Amino acid sequence: MSEPERPSSLDDLNKRLKDARSKHAPDEKPEDEGGSSGGLGLGFRVAIDLVAGVAVGVFVGWLLDRWLGTTPWLMVLFFFLGAGAGFSNVIRAERASRTKPD
Repeated sequence: MSEPERPSSLDDLNKRLKDARSKHAPDEKPEDEGGSSGGLGLGFRVAIDLVAGVAVGVFVGWLLDRWLGTTPWLMVLFFFLGAGAGFSNVIRAERASRTKPD
């Protein structure tokens, strides 16, 4: 039992589909050997995560200190909590970039 031959119209359709897909497929650019824009983006994300974590922590601590009159203890505590959150986000971003398909 051999497979029945496909009509030539299906072969023609298959060829036209492959041609159309190749024309509309996004061009893949090779990454630079010395670095890539993806690395630069990751660097900016790391910097922003660190600064934002510390800034939010200090701001929340400052507000709570003013409200509760505990200056400067809550600001110091929230500084370290914000820095920890920033480092946690950096580690998470690094792990995600390592598992990203090439």
